[in-house]
Amino acid sequence: MAAAFSSSQKSYDVFLSFRGDDTRNNFTAHLLQALRNKGINTFFDEDKLEKGRVISPALITAIENSMFSIIVLSENYASSRWCLEEMVKILECNRSKEERVLPIFYNVDPSDVRNHRGKFGEALAKHEENLEENGERVKIWRDALTEVANLSGWDSRNRNEPLLIKEIVGKLLKKLLNTSTSDTEENLVGIKYRIQKLRLLLCLQSDDVRMVGICGMGGLGKTTLARAIYREVKKLKAFSSTCLI
Repeated sequence: MAAAFSSSQKSYDVFLSFRGDDTRNNFTAHLLQALRNKGINTFFDEDKLEKGRVISPALITAIENSMFSIIVLSENYASSRWCLEEMVKILECNRSKEERVLPIFYNVDPSDVRNHRGKFGEALAKHEENLEENGERVKIWRDALTEVANLSGWDSRNRNEPLLIKEIVGKLLKKLLNTSTSDTEENLVGIKYRIQKLRLLLCLQSDDVRMVGICGMGGLGKTTLARAIYREVKKLKAFSSTCLI
């Protein structure tokens, strides 16, 4: 059974930003399925209706309440003002260290994104022509594209797509498991007792494969407990490896 990883302070593990016309029914759909199959609570705009000039308050709230954001930068991403505004908000959260950003350059050259060339340059030039208000907004978008292109991410060109998605999900899972909660786990009431009970159930010294489910109402600390026992197992393996050297 897959387990949800969201912390008590965030509504979502991941916010997905993408250009609907480019990847909704292919790459992003496959990525979303893989994320959800692993129990990763993902915000996905089901309608992706780009109405108006600013993103909706609901989307802003979803971005602010996600631990990570994945930005799928496809060929026509920059042609959407909606997508560009999403990206600006995501990067604002990243700078305040509330959220981490993982870019995917889907069939585009990261240098084109960084230097505003090709379709990205054309889209920005068109925005400058059509923008009725202060052109300062386009400069903000340009700076945001450069910033996101300088982040560590994935270039999908010449990659096997299923293997790429598997790699992305695997890395995100690892990051989620290693993400600390705002409260120090060691100071949580009763956490040591519960960890001890789980260790007994898991029989960590045994070579047997065991599966233990952690069930209960939301907010009881299931994710915190799962992270704590994960770190215990990780420490034990590291110690065992050291003893064998």
